[in-house]
Amino acid sequence: MNRRLRAIDWRQGADEPAWVRGAVEAIRAAIAASLTRADRTALLLSGGSTPAPVLRALALADADWSRVVVSLVDERDVPATDAASNARLLRETLLRERASAATFWPLRETAPTLDAAVAAVNRRWRQARLPIAASVFGMGEDGHTASLFPGAGGLAVALASAGPYVDVDAGGCPGAGAWPRRITLVPDAWRLARERILLLRGARKRDVFERALAGADVLATPVLATVGEGEGPRLQVHWCAA
Repeated sequence: MNRRLRAIDWRQGADEPAWVRGAVEAIRAAIAASLTRADRTALLLSGGSTPAPVLRALALADADWSRVVVSLVDERDVPATDAASNARLLRETLLRERASAATFWPLRETAPTLDAAVAAVNRRWRQARLPIAASVFGMGEDGHTASLFPGAGGLAVALASAGPYVDVDAGGCPGAGAWPRRITLVPDAWRLARERILLLRGARKRDVFERALAGADVLATPVLATVGEGEGPRLQVHWCAA
């Protein structure tokens, strides 16, 4: 068996509601388990259209949200009020209902520059020393995850960085769209999470992911960096056809 396949816990939802329920329960369970060992824990989430229904449902989950710090896997270099901001997405989907009791740590708000934002975020995380209950990822059809894009300048450096966050310039990468400047979590940090969860929908993304697993080049398909190959718990892949 392919070594990467052994490092994956594949969970298929029969339809969108089942997929949402499965993902929410996995995240809720990771939070609960982490809080048995620490006073507080962190939950790192991704933006985009795929996670949005999971985030809305997660807002209603029965978790001890007052002991949870919610933050992001990555963020675009845009104001928090911008429609492209992942922080705005979390405020509109997750940080309400029961989850409104959580503490939110945005990545890109008050610092004057992206470099300053990265320095501030890394300083905060190193001082807080919080355990991470789960890092939740999406994946683009180009095989990118977080803000690690194939073909981005400095990708190899970012993948090998001690992080926890770095700034990236994905100029020229189609998947980055109009927002090439980003701040992103790196593998060295997300490997510390109790659970790593990848949310996928649709046949096309499943095909991209399976082709990535069959290959060996993390620079061509950075989503491979989420798999781990025996490092910590298996990657949970939550997929539905819809």
